[in-house]
Amino acid sequence: MTDVSTRPVRLGVQIAPQHSRYEKIRDTATELEELGADILFNWDHFYPLSGEPDGLHFESWTMLAALAEQTSRVELGALVNCNSYRNANLQADMARTVDHISAKGTGIGRFIFGTGSGWFERDYDEYGYEFGTVGQRLDALAANLPIIEDRWGKLNPPPTRHIPVLIGGGGEKKTLRIVARHADIWHSFSDPETLQRKLGILREHGEAVGRDVSEIEISTELRGRTPEQADELHDLGTTLFTIGITGPDYDLAPVRDWLSWRDGKNA
Repeated sequence: MTDVSTRPVRLGVQIAPQHSRYEKIRDTATELEELGADILFNWDHFYPLSGEPDGLHFESWTMLAALAEQTSRVELGALVNCNSYRNANLQADMARTVDHISAKGTGIGRFIFGTGSGWFERDYDEYGYEFGTVGQRLDALAANLPIIEDRWGKLNPPPTRHIPVLIGGGGEKKTLRIVARHADIWHSFSDPETLQRKLGILREHGEAVGRDVSEIEISTELRGRTPEQADELHDLGTTLFTIGITGPDYDLAPVRDWLSWRDGKNA
């Protein structure tokens, strides 16, 4: 799929914005940057995804703007934004604004536009969005991404850089075609055998849309994986690995372990 030697292995940490006061989330972000994490992610939901359904929870984009101002080195974004919740042009403007906040005088922002079609029905029901079908939500994502990209070219000031687009999901007919057309990063949830098969399908979509998909960075989560399994995924071309931590305590011990693994790969 790609020459893994051309990209360093990176570790992204998803700070689940649930079951914790914001002060703890802020302090955790600071500690993760000091530890050497490459990317800080949150998620774009309105309610917890585990534990107490009505527990403490915070909104994604507002937090990302705060983290952009607070941090100085790490990249940041949602894993992932829900396309359904905001007008496409507004998404573009919000991303551009967080991009500029994160630049902090350097001229180069650190924002990653991670996005997807949405899936958590309670968010839709409670906040008054139409849930629709999986296919309808994917079609909306496919329709909105060109609008977002076009708006980035019209904004004044424009983004500080080409904002990387991360798309999450593994649907073979629609999602991977969207990835082939628009993504700089594809976030997969696949085991090695499945990833190998889906990479072949992604190449086919790339040929159909005229895209060299070796340009796309491959990302996957580390939940439940061993270093040996991560090695296999890396051998297939994966270079961005993500690990999730959740409140109230945000245990960083697994992060430290995976940072050591990353450093070994990059040695």
